[in-house]
Amino acid sequence: MDLVMLSRLQFATATMFHFLFVPLTLGLSIFIAIMETKYARTGDKQYLSMTKFWGKLFLINFALGIVTGITLEFQFGTNWARYSAFVGDIFGALLAIEASAAFFLESTLIGVWVFGWRKLSPKAHALVMWLIAGASTLSAAWIIIANSWMQHPVGYIIRNGRAELADFSAVVFQKFAFLQFFHTISAAYIISSFFIMGVSAYHILKKQNVESFSKSFKTALLFGLICSLFIVIEGDFHGSDVSEKQPAKLAAMESLWETTRRAPVYLFAFPDEENERNMIQIGAMPGLLSFLAYKDINAEVKGLKDFPKDERPPVFITSMAFKGMVGLGLYFVFITGYGWFKRNRLAENRLYLIIMFFSIPLPYIATELGWILAEVGRQPWIVYGIMKTSDAVSPVASSQVLLSLIAFILVYGILGMAGFYLIIKNAKKNPVL
Repeated sequence: MDLVMLSRLQFATATMFHFLFVPLTLGLSIFIAIMETKYARTGDKQYLSMTKFWGKLFLINFALGIVTGITLEFQFGTNWARYSAFVGDIFGALLAIEASAAFFLESTLIGVWVFGWRKLSPKAHALVMWLIAGASTLSAAWIIIANSWMQHPVGYIIRNGRAELADFSAVVFQKFAFLQFFHTISAAYIISSFFIMGVSAYHILKKQNVESFSKSFKTALLFGLICSLFIVIEGDFHGSDVSEKQPAKLAAMESLWETTRRAPVYLFAFPDEENERNMIQIGAMPGLLSFLAYKDINAEVKGLKDFPKDERPPVFITSMAFKGMVGLGLYFVFITGYGWFKRNRLAENRLYLIIMFFSIPLPYIATELGWILAEVGRQPWIVYGIMKTSDAVSPVASSQVLLSLIAFILVYGILGMAGFYLIIKNAKKNPVL
């Protein structure tokens, strides 16, 4: 295996493992803040109990996120030195702002929250969790802005063989960044909602603190339903923006080979990249892709054959990731919508509770598929239209990257087992009122 592929695999391994913990941190912080605010306003000990129960899971998850995220920063120097040299003036500045203005603030506030139970009033303590939620979201925003610049570079000039920052506001406030932020944050909230509902369903089925966990379930259910509906609507805007800024990705998402007017969407298509065609095409809906991309059923959509072969993304991976993400997104809307109508009889609906328990991994899978779509669909570019991934890797031996990749898998495997053991162990505990 060549150096570029090994380096991509190593970064993908680290990133996807790290992102198992980031979304839950974002969503749980909001949920805990809501619960603690209810306790501060009503004095109801039930809300205090649930705040501490979910808070412990939040802290475990946060710690795992820190440990798994540290290695990502180093890889920009060890594996992607040429990339860092080329865009460090822009990308490095965004990461520095994230670390100094958001992450350190979030970490400090978590310390205050952990050790401030007896030193702060209930309202002040609840306010700290709201600040944590805000700092977590701010941290995510800067990372997403950095990634959005890689997807759609703006506000730069090329000088002395490097990309240099020319317009900071153009980088921060571009449309692509806003759309990617709302898409990613909504996905994180869906993960958190399904995690809370799944754990709550477990306890309701076990008849443990049914009243408390029913409150948790209903709060997360409303949160999940709103975010599931929102992400479908926002995804349409995001898809239209991708059609404008990354047309090759759009063609790969739908396995569209020929430039076509009234371009169809297929319920299922199995691409044959070698022969530039689809081996299987099922359920064609003429004009739907044209409408989704350009809001015109007769619009022309550019096919993959109109792009040079060396500038096409991997079609099979991109297409399957997109269809899997969309399919799961529709499932989330359906299952939360059904639950909303049955919310007042949760304990009696055992089948639904069982389904929600086993649905815990599904938003994680959908989110990982979303990142695969975003990153693999951008290939062969590491910075779209400016720098190819093959030009960004560090000049090191493939054997070195292979060795570190194996080490990453082993260490992350051990860390993952320990982390998920702690999460599962504490999730199964019955909270003390």
